[in-house]
Amino acid sequence: MTATADHPRTHGNRRGEGHLLRGEILAAAAELLDSGGDGRAVTLRAVARRTGIATTSIYPHFPDRQALVLAVAGQAFAELSHRLRTADEAGGDARQRLHTVCRTYLDFAHRHPGRYRLMFAGLGRPIAAVDGEVTTDDPVNAGGEVMRILTAALTACAAAGQCTSSDPAADALALWLGLHGLAHQRAVAATFRWPADIAQRVVVTLARLGAA
Repeated sequence: MTATADHPRTHGNRRGEGHLLRGEILAAAAELLDSGGDGRAVTLRAVARRTGIATTSIYPHFPDRQALVLAVAGQAFAELSHRLRTADEAGGDARQRLHTVCRTYLDFAHRHPGRYRLMFAGLGRPIAAVDGEVTTDDPVNAGGEVMRILTAALTACAAAGQCTSSDPAADALALWLGLHGLAHQRAVAATFRWPADIAQRVVVTLARLGAA
């Protein structure tokens, strides 16, 4: 049964299930973000209550709240990257794949606004995700995989003659800035009447796509 704020998971502190318990702790923290949308909702006490364990059982996995929050952010980056790779492999020509990747990015931000804000909150120190894990001493930014996917998609469009980009890496950065800005503004101005094709306008312009 999925835990809720009123009905947390209930189990004792289990020996020999460290990996499983770590996953449940991360899942509980992500659920708190999804339900509350505010990083301040993620406290060790709230996570312990939602997971049905003692707060002290969290420390072997995460020494403090900062470590837990970093792990949630790293996991979110890994999930977003996986979704974008899957979207890019869904088929169609290069232009269609790029649009699918961009729609997937915006959909993730819309469905998980709390996690999305946390991913780009700075958190006071660098974040890097490696196979879903987090390290703060790795110089690779956690968003690097997202940029690589966007750059590859734009490179494919240029190679197919479907966009005029002569520098896919720079244009991919501009495209990400447009997607990120749109995702943020949609979240903070939810009642604004956005044009139905606003995402397409952003992608076509910043990706330098030619006529369909």
